Amino acid sequence: MSSDLTARARIRDAAIQLFAERGVEGATIRDIAQQADVSSGLLRHHFGSKEGLRDACDEWALHELTKVSGQFIEFSTLDGFTLRVRLLQSYLIRSILDGSPAGTAMFDRMLEYGEQWLATTDLKVADPRAFVAVLSVMKMSLFTMSDLMSRALGDDVTQPQAWGRMLRASLDLFSQPLITKEQALQAESAIDRVIAGEEAS
Repeated sequence: MSSDLTARARIRDAAIQLFAERGVEGATIRDIAQQADVSSGLLRHHFGSKEGLRDACDEWALHELTKVSGQFIEFSTLDGFTLRVRLLQSYLIRSILDGSPAGTAMFDRMLEYGEQWLATTDLKVADPRAFVAVLSVMKMSLFTMSDLMSRALGDDVTQPQAWGRMLRASLDLFSQPLITKEQALQAESAIDRVIAGEEAS
């Protein structure tokens, strides 16, 4: 994954690979050390514990994906969308959904990054927090429902060809409106009436 060949980087990369495949609980310190070709003692020297290693992996993966997402949004390059990025995406999704306090904290941090990104755009939204949360969960569903997506496309979306089809469809969704402004206003009015009715009851 990384061109950084230090022992710390090898351990981090090995942990991300195994955590993505097996989950944090399913990957042992010994497994990670063996994958990184280091001793368990050296792993503990660098990260202290498996939770310390997980925290470092979360931080690094989120930082790397945030950089790539910025490039994608600006349409300056798609070079970052590689096997490495797909692995980082899979790792973060599994980390977020494992039910641990660390996973919940990671989701909160992802929303914070999303809100910071939104503030740099010209997008006009009524509820920034809800906008970012819905967008994040929608994007995550491409991974959490990958079996159904693969079935729909007739190909494995963890592989480049089907993954590319999925990305192109995402571009189509985000690059053109699906409803008119008039339809959006009508829907907003209907939602406001539902909310008002709930508050009155």
